[in-house]
Amino acid sequence: MAGHSQFKNIMHRKGAQDAKRAKVFTKLIRELTVSAKSGQPDPAANPRLRAAIQAARAANMSKDTMERAIKRGAGGEADTNYEEVRYEGYGPGSVAIIVEALTDNRNRTASEIRSAFAKSGGALGETNSVSFMFDRVGLIRFPASAGTAEAVFEAALEAGADNVDSSDEGHEITCAPDDLGAVRDALETAFGTPESARLDWRAQTTVPVASEDTAKTLMKLLEALEDNDDVQRVQANYEIADDVMERLSA
Repeated sequence: MAGHSQFKNIMHRKGAQDAKRAKVFTKLIRELTVSAKSGQPDPAANPRLRAAIQAARAANMSKDTMERAIKRGAGGEADTNYEEVRYEGYGPGSVAIIVEALTDNRNRTASEIRSAFAKSGGALGETNSVSFMFDRVGLIRFPASAGTAEAVFEAALEAGADNVDSSDEGHEITCAPDDLGAVRDALETAFGTPESARLDWRAQTTVPVASEDTAKTLMKLLEALEDNDDVQRVQANYEIADDVMERLSA
């Protein structure tokens, strides 16, 4: 029985991983299609499409799948029209949350997002109700192997970036939104294709979360939001205490 149970657990985990991978691909395909439809199908002339292709490659999406998504958008063959929508609200512990979505049904998506907030004891607010607590920035990520912290810092500074944060996990460069294309191109020339290059929201200050129950509820909310097929990105301004994180990870 133990072997059978172990096999079932393995199959369950594999099924969950496959389902998660499928959701990631769904979001990436949607972004590829919308990017190609909103600009030129040539990634060299379409920064958003270029970033979408980089993200798809990082997720090991096949070239054929990417090309089909781009062709659908470029040729206007996509059977649905997606709108970019931003939702803002407060989660457990008064944590501010921004949700960016691509949806073909605003009413459905708004209802699902509102329900997720309500179930966690949070509340969905109006547009700009929390975004004033975040800065809009250009964000570029390179692997640690791209270059030394000093080399990346000097190149980023010369390219016009505002900040560089280097660690064992990689290099994270931020810049003004309007400078994203120029900074990305300059760094790509020096260090190769970045892992990602996109606009992002950065919290000006963080909200401490010291309660384990609050942290669990918050994590469940963020997971539910990210699990929604229409949601492309979720940003929040929380900081969970180290001892709470240790208990949650145990």
